[in-house]
Amino acid sequence: MDNTSALNALKALAQESRLAAFRLLVQAGESGMAVGDLRETLDIPPATLTAHLNILRAAGLVLDQREGRVIRIRADYSCMNALQEFLTENCCQGAACETSNQKTTCAAC
Repeated sequence: MDNTSALNALKALAQESRLAAFRLLVQAGESGMAVGDLRETLDIPPATLTAHLNILRAAGLVLDQREGRVIRIRADYSCMNALQEFLTENCCQGAACETSNQKTTCAAC
């Protein structure tokens, strides 16, 4: 991931409803959620959700797939992981990090 991609992803997540939507999609796992279910859970108007999903999609954070009449949306874990790696690539002041239970710790933290 480069600076521009990271900035686009961070800008996309820097809004309450988009962050909430992305977190729900991450929680939903690989199966994702139907857009209608996501809208009901977030309790926002359909047009507003569409606008938010377009921003997340443009940043590469979500993927969607049509399943008949339903559009299923998923978090793009590869993008999420790339952003996390980009943000932490220089962590720990060069010391080795230890990862346990999905939490990273190091001597400098």
